Amino acid sequence: MSTSAVSIDIKDPVNRRLLSVSEDRIAGFLVDPFAAIAEQSELPVETVIERIRAMLSGGTIRRVRQTMMATNLAPGALVAWQVPADKLNAAFDWMFQHDPFSGHVVIRTADASTPGAQYRLWTTLKVPHPFDLEAHCRLLMERTGAEAFRLMSAKRLFALGVGHMRRKTIEPGDKSDEPGRVLDTVIADLTEEQWQVLEPLKREFTVDEITTEPWRARAKEAGVSYERFLEVARELNAKGVVGRFSTFLEHVKKLKNGEAVTRYNALFHWAVPVGQEIQAGREVGRFHCMTHAYWREGGEEFRNVNIMGVSHGTEKDRVLAHKAAIDAHLESVGIPVGYTNVFWGGRSEIKPSEISPMAYRAWLDEQGVDHAAMMRDGGAGETE
Repeated sequence: MSTSAVSIDIKDPVNRRLLSVSEDRIAGFLVDPFAAIAEQSELPVETVIERIRAMLSGGTIRRVRQTMMATNLAPGALVAWQVPADKLNAAFDWMFQHDPFSGHVVIRTADASTPGAQYRLWTTLKVPHPFDLEAHCRLLMERTGAEAFRLMSAKRLFALGVGHMRRKTIEPGDKSDEPGRVLDTVIADLTEEQWQVLEPLKREFTVDEITTEPWRARAKEAGVSYERFLEVARELNAKGVVGRFSTFLEHVKKLKNGEAVTRYNALFHWAVPVGQEIQAGREVGRFHCMTHAYWREGGEEFRNVNIMGVSHGTEKDRVLAHKAAIDAHLESVGIPVGYTNVFWGGRSEIKPSEISPMAYRAWLDEQGVDHAAMMRDGGAGETE
């Protein structure tokens, strides 16, 4: 059957069943991830492959890939940019189109009186060792006309939440029985061979690559045997740098049928007392509505917020109801919030941040930038 004859609607019961697994339930590296999706969704593997191919081809799914724990592979940060209004969209375009190390690129808004409201452009950024985050941001300022930036590195992670399909059924206040797990941001030390395998391991799948034994072709791409590719992938998994195998729904733009998977993208800010960041982050991270939760230092520009998180939804009032439930919970467990706010996402584009040192050197050559000028402490520095 051709992909054009297969339903790509997220409301289709088979697709819902499949996506409820493939978005967020396939953890770590697996030899045959599509077989695992089939097993957990209780669907034939042929159906899983057929439907994922069709939804990727039709734009319902925007990418299929083995994710990596990028915070453990390259130093990174959330970056808020102050850009003149007449240059805002051009800066957005440049960072999305020309900087492979900037991942999520979002124009956000808040009330004009909100601390930090002048920072409209927000990006996620990864800069591999031995290069420097601040030097990279200064280069982006030159390229885009940005006037200022605020780097907010993650000190801890607390949530890598549920997919959009399962989130549709979450009620405000729904949370796990236990506080969120704390994930550190220590950078893993990889061998040259591990990087050699990691590069094709993390690359997005094309429609034709969605098949059983999907790693055979990637082993050839890495220049190693299939057996060795699997061995090294398992080594990477044991190091904790492999994330989920996932199908990512197109949740920024409307689907071909006019439906939007989500409409509102909210960045929540909380300021909690110094010393309670991990406790607060774990309490925020237990709420199922959160796709991300971090301990980041916002600084004076953002009234010293230190817990940040992202939540999505199709109704603004419902997103705010989720936040109100979290606020009430923090108060109930004795964590005072000195200040809180919401930055709403508008125009946005999403791509995985590149993390390869080899790719970074090639990009600097493309930009005509001297490598030494971008080094952190002469190339010898360590991440915080």
